[in-house]
Amino acid sequence: MRTTMAFALVLAAVGCQSADGNNPSTTNTATPADNTKKNERDRDAAALTPGDQSESEADRTITQKVRQQVVGKDGFSMDAKNVKIITIDGVVTLRGPVKTAQEKTDIGAMAQKTDGVKRVDNQLEVAP
Repeated sequence: MRTTMAFALVLAAVGCQSADGNNPSTTNTATPADNTKKNERDRDAAALTPGDQSESEADRTITQKVRQQVVGKDGFSMDAKNVKIITIDGVVTLRGPVKTAQEKTDIGAMAQKTDGVKRVDNQLEVAP
């Protein structure tokens, strides 16, 4: 019985390999993303991150309103809907990639039109 089980396991293992002998589950044909430049950019102490978001109710409300507008906008790419929105003392900083220059402009305009916003620092980047 043990010999039969061992033989079955060997056959199963051989059957899992592709014709060229490589296991398809471990073959990676996709090139991994290289986020080195983005990661280096965010290491700059002057670069705002969502952790820098002000805890004042007014600033949190501004961020919430801008986020709702961006997420609710039909036609925006997933990148545009995931931009970083950071508000400190009424100044909204927008960071991250967007697909088009029009998305960058539209998101900046949405932020500027939001009640309580003093200024918008639009650092959005149009992805190549």
